[in-house]
This record gives sequence, C-alpha cells and structure tokens, in this order.
Amino acid sequence: MSATKPDSDHQIQNIQATQPCPHATPAADPLTLNLPLVQKILVGFIRNEVLRTGLKRVVFGLSGGIDSTLAAYLAAEALGPENVMGVRMPYSSSSSETMEHGQLVADRLGIQSKTLSIAAQVDSYFSQLSPDVTRLRRANMMARQRMTILYDQSAEFQALVLGTSNKTELLLGYGTLHGDMASALNPIGDLYKSQVWELSEHMGVPPEIVKKPPTADLWAGQTDEAELGFSYADVDRLLVRMVDQRIPLTDLENEGFQKQFIERVARMVRTTQFKRRLPLIAKVGPRTIDRDFRYSRDWGT
Repeated sequence: MSATKPDSDHQIQNIQATQPCPHATPAADPLTLNLPLVQKILVGFIRNEVLRTGLKRVVFGLSGGIDSTLAAYLAAEALGPENVMGVRMPYSSSSSETMEHGQLVADRLGIQSKTLSIAAQVDSYFSQLSPDVTRLRRANMMARQRMTILYDQSAEFQALVLGTSNKTELLLGYGTLHGDMASALNPIGDLYKSQVWELSEHMGVPPEIVKKPPTADLWAGQTDEAELGFSYADVDRLLVRMVDQRIPLTDLENEGFQKQFIERVARMVRTTQFKRRLPLIAKVGPRTIDRDFRYSRDWGT
C-alpha cells in the first residue's frame, strides 16, 4: 500500500499549525509546480532509470490511494501500460473502496493487475504470539509482507519495484522501514502530498481518488491525518519552508507557525533520519559504501 504507520509510535495530538501573522508579506507559494514540466521530468525519470538496467517493466502496490495511483499514471506513460503491473494486497480488514479504486485505476490505464491477499501469512504469524500484539506491530508486519510480495512479483514479471512514498511521508518517517518505504526507484519521493494531489488532478486521476481522505487502510476508519494529528496541507506549508528553503525555526515562528507545531515536526524529521539512509557501516577502509562510495556513475551507470 502507499502509506503505512511508522515504526516508532507517537502520541496523537491535534495541533493548530498556524496563526495569523500581521507582519507577513505576500510571496509566491513554494509548493506551486510547473505541472507539465514536472510530469515530463518524472515520466523521463522512470523510463531512463528502468531501461538503463536492461529491464522494461515495473511492479507496484496498487492500493487505490492517491500516491500509488499517480505512480501508476506516470509509469504507464513512461513504459506503456503493458509493462506496468499493479498488485492489490488486501488484508481481512481492508475496505471494499480500496479494492474498487484499485480496479478503477487498472481499468482506466489498461495496466496489468492481480490480487494477492496477505491475510494468511499475517494471521499465521501472529497466531503464534500473545493475543495482545499492538496495532503498530501488526501494521508494520502487513507493510513488510506486502513488500515481500512485490519483490517476488518483480522476479516473476522481470520488473523493478516502483516506490509510492511521497516527500511528506518520507520526511516525517511516516512509513515502515523495509515495508512501503522500500523500492528500486521512486518517482514521487520529491513531491509533497499537496503536490501529489495537484499533479494527479493535472494528469486526470479520477476525482473520487483525488478527493478521498488519505488512508493506509490498515484498520476500519484509519486515516493518515487523524493519526498524525495535523493536516497534510498544514505540514506541507511548514516542511517546504523548513527543508527546501532552510528557514531557521525561530523565523518560522515569526511567520505565524505555532512553536509547538514547529518543534514537533522538526523532531519527527530529525528522529526518523535513519529511515532515509543506507544502514550504517563501520568505517575501516578508505571508501566506505554509505559515505565515501555512493555514486553509481563511478561504474558508468
């Protein structure tokens, strides 16, 4: 699925993100995209990065959510729908809407699709443990089982696994390490959630998918924003200033963002950095993989 609960639990709290600032001056919205150009860049990225490996196909988790749907639209344009495989991986608590929207995307694009339930392996594992397993552990297991299936399907389909995590999720650590955060390439990982919605509308994604509340569909009634305790619109406005524009935290408060909100989001970004990098390797030699030897271009690829 396109989004899953993070590995480290956090207390849910609703925070008013901003307050009126009488001294604020109008400025261009840093989240605004040149949509035709971004579409061209991302389509070219998928095509180039897949074909340079000697493969021509991708496989991804077809959740029926906005992130996986946008990835599907981009991949179908880049490689042709016949070279794109969407895999629906429901659990027993998955909603019928999730399945219906996934099928809608597959039918609309003409991509290949299949449905493989994760219920048997997840339930079999947890049946061996105590009955008080936390919802967090169950959610993370579901995410990792889905990625296990995708990598197996990639071998059968002779394809690369396409990532569907957006920039907001990645920065907040709102995902499962080696679960939905795993992939061979990710075309939307530099798009904030607000930008995912904007580009999706531009590319003609069905409105029922664009407008529905984001959810990982891990249990009945679960939504991303209720779990996070703030809206994507609010946090995107903060993150783009904090990360892309490198505005100091004290200046952000002067711009009208509430101090509690700034501190919480900054803490989430800081404490989940381990999810956004290769595993730490103890340095012994002159060129260590995670810090000195990073560039695939060293080998002409």
